Amino acid sequence: MKIDKIILGFALIVSSLTFAQNEKKEILFTINDKPYYTDEFSRVYNKNIDLVKDESQKDLNQYLELFLGYKLKINKANQLGLQNNPKYINELKSYRTQLSKNYTSDVKVTKALIEEGYNRSQKEIRASHILIMVDENAAPEDTLKAYNRALDIRKKAMSGQKFEDLAVQFSEDPSAKENKGDLGYFSAFRMVYAFESAAFKAKKGETTMPTRTRFGYHLINIVDTRDNRGEITVSHIMILKPTSADKTEVDKAKTTIQDVYSKIKQGENFESLANQFSQDKNSSQKGGLLPRFASGQLSSEEFENTAFGLTTPNTYSEPFESQFGWHIVKLIEKHPIKKLEEMERELDAKIRKYDRSRLLTNSLTAKIRTKYAAKRDEKLYEKIKSLVTDKFYTVTWKQPEDIKEFEGNLMTIEDYGVKATLFLSELESQQKSKIKIKPIGKVVDYIYKNFEDAQLNNFYNDNLEKEFPDFANVIEEYRDGLLLFDLMEKEIWEKAKLDTLGLKNYYNTNINKYQWKKRAEVLIASSTKEDIVSKARKLLKKNKEVDFIKESLNTKDVVNVMIKKEMLEEGAENFPKNVVMKPGVSETYKEADFYFVNSVIKLIPASAKTLEETKGRVINDYQQYLEDNWVGDLKKEFKVTVNQEVFERLKTTMKK
Repeated sequence: MKIDKIILGFALIVSSLTFAQNEKKEILFTINDKPYYTDEFSRVYNKNIDLVKDESQKDLNQYLELFLGYKLKINKANQLGLQNNPKYINELKSYRTQLSKNYTSDVKVTKALIEEGYNRSQKEIRASHILIMVDENAAPEDTLKAYNRALDIRKKAMSGQKFEDLAVQFSEDPSAKENKGDLGYFSAFRMVYAFESAAFKAKKGETTMPTRTRFGYHLINIVDTRDNRGEITVSHIMILKPTSADKTEVDKAKTTIQDVYSKIKQGENFESLANQFSQDKNSSQKGGLLPRFASGQLSSEEFENTAFGLTTPNTYSEPFESQFGWHIVKLIEKHPIKKLEEMERELDAKIRKYDRSRLLTNSLTAKIRTKYAAKRDEKLYEKIKSLVTDKFYTVTWKQPEDIKEFEGNLMTIEDYGVKATLFLSELESQQKSKIKIKPIGKVVDYIYKNFEDAQLNNFYNDNLEKEFPDFANVIEEYRDGLLLFDLMEKEIWEKAKLDTLGLKNYYNTNINKYQWKKRAEVLIASSTKEDIVSKARKLLKKNKEVDFIKESLNTKDVVNVMIKKEMLEEGAENFPKNVVMKPGVSETYKEADFYFVNSVIKLIPASAKTLEETKGRVINDYQQYLEDNWVGDLKKEFKVTVNQEVFERLKTTMKK
């Protein structure tokens, strides 16, 4: 299938998002009384015209035929039910979900978060923290109690007590007993967003006010700030610390790492030594290579600092000790922070993936609430509230078995109704969240608020095609493109491959299209040395075999001449200009840095190609033949009416 013939199949997928929305819309043609309009035709033509290589298809009359044929195929695909194929449905749904992201987030908020994340990624902060745990959905009194406790601890820190001592004494982070609250260095996207924001807004030496995250309240003490060191790739050799504190075993381990270090200094291969001696089984088989990492990603600060301290690739450290054992590190590559434009996609993906996405969702929801009015049936809502008891807190509450009276709409958004039964199911499901808000009526209000937000967002998403004509165009064109592909595969491409009799008949009928021109079987000898080619020429004139020539002119260590045999067709693109179509040996000649000589061994007269020799081209032509005839059959199968008067007006407008 020639690409210019199916240009409407997939070039249509990419829609012009800047077409004139106020263009006058008239019916250009109908297929079985279904109308197709002038605005779509002109938009698609203008979008795809630069992609079309066949000048005839730029003619509006010709393009109308192409466009009409395209729409006939889509009608046929729908008639065959290809739109119900689960694979097609899933692929279209996946594409729509991906495309909708451009319409379901606040562009300004997204841009601000990208810039904020990038600016923060330029720095690394070392911080310690104290955590007072409180459930994300805790009752207000419990939340206040945790906040006041964190505030009291902060007062102790502000009065001069050491933060690390307070962390050991009060922090409910299980690791605080060992690390005294020290989190090491981190940059953007390494901590939950609220924690990160508080840390980056604070100054060195400052202890923040209690900061709420889903884990509870944090006091954050800023120990140090520095420029981001980027990421690094290293290899290492590690000798593990003995499980016992036996001095003999410890000395043996130290001796081993020193011996390996001596071998490296003597010039032995680092990777081979890592493979033999490193006791890090995850990396030893890879020559000690570790995945690239940034500050704070490893459990050993000593290891990170030593690695980042290396400046030149392929240099290595002296042996050093970490809490895990003894290491020698070799620098492979340093990866500095990229420019903003290089990181935009990566940052956008992180924003949508992590808890920053709530900001995007909240921003969009606020806009949707101003656009659509969600009206609630208050009587029905109060009836539901009266059903929910304190069993909710113990995850034992169940919605009523008889739900007939709840089958009405609890909420309406524009002309769309949301059933009360859906909210009842949401209430039952939300018990697992163990929301601790009291009394129970406030729990229902809390869940309903989130439920309403979700329904508004769903409604907005489901109606993107109505709200944004450009979105609707892209989705429709992608949908049609997928259908066309499935249809062509089913009706044309596979049929052309499998219909061996039809293919053979087409080949026989059109055999004049598949002809060899005059051909020659040629030996081509080449070398960078003119005297070698001259010697090869003499041997060729004596009709010596190729192997004999190679053995005569090449040595065990040096290949002086290369000889290849080719079948060359007269007039072909790869036909050498110095080959003459008659038997014999040419003069030596030079092209670029090489000398050549040709020997025409045999001439083959012009003849028809066999089907096997040209099968790929025959299949392609046969597919096109089937398609061209198929479109004619479709015109007979479907009722097609073209409004010529409208088309003439459209042509006049488009030619201006």
